[in-house]
Amino acid sequence: MLSQNLYTYAFLNTPDFPLDLPSGNIGELSLIKGKNISAIVEPEISLELIQNNDEQVIKMVLAHDRVLCELYRQITVLPLRFGTCFTSENTLLNHIDSHAQEYQDKLNSIQGKNEYTLKAIPHKFEEIATPSGKNGRDYFLAKKQHYEHQKSFLASQNDEKDELINLITQIYQSSAIVQHHEEEVRLHILVDRHDKALLLEQVSTLREKCPHWNLILGEPLPPYDFI
Repeated sequence: MLSQNLYTYAFLNTPDFPLDLPSGNIGELSLIKGKNISAIVEPEISLELIQNNDEQVIKMVLAHDRVLCELYRQITVLPLRFGTCFTSENTLLNHIDSHAQEYQDKLNSIQGKNEYTLKAIPHKFEEIATPSGKNGRDYFLAKKQHYEHQKSFLASQNDEKDELINLITQIYQSSAIVQHHEEEVRLHILVDRHDKALLLEQVSTLREKCPHWNLILGEPLPPYDFI
């Protein structure tokens, strides 16, 4: 027999006002109230039914993120990882009770803040075709100049990346996470909701300082990477 779970999206301070709960993956959401910490859940979801169905898994992942974003526009929530479930309401409440201080501290640390992701994508060095008709000496001189230009380009690009990371980590200190990917650098930044305009100004300045990079600032999201 398949187990029916309380699929859990987030923990939050027990609200003193009504929340406009969004629709879940297949049904309605519920608020399970604890003493100080509560949970947003969707009942009667069986993960066993979809674990071998990639299409359904992707659908649930997208629904998970959508629910968290809609909730976070109303109240600060502690986002939980995709697939977090509890077997009963009592099990969930006992878990909340035993971790209440930990979750309270995390909620306090992200209160009124959004997470932004700044993607830094390197510009590619433009290869220049060597003009035809050059004699041997001119050909090798052109190749040498091309190599020197490429070397200078990559060096400037690397210096700009270091400056970008240093500036962001200096400004935001413990509120910045740097991730190096194969084709880009991602900087996750925790920003007070009232400081969005300042962040946009800072990114504009960074674009001027880093002409060898394409800087893309994402939309504000719940602080997934800071919990």
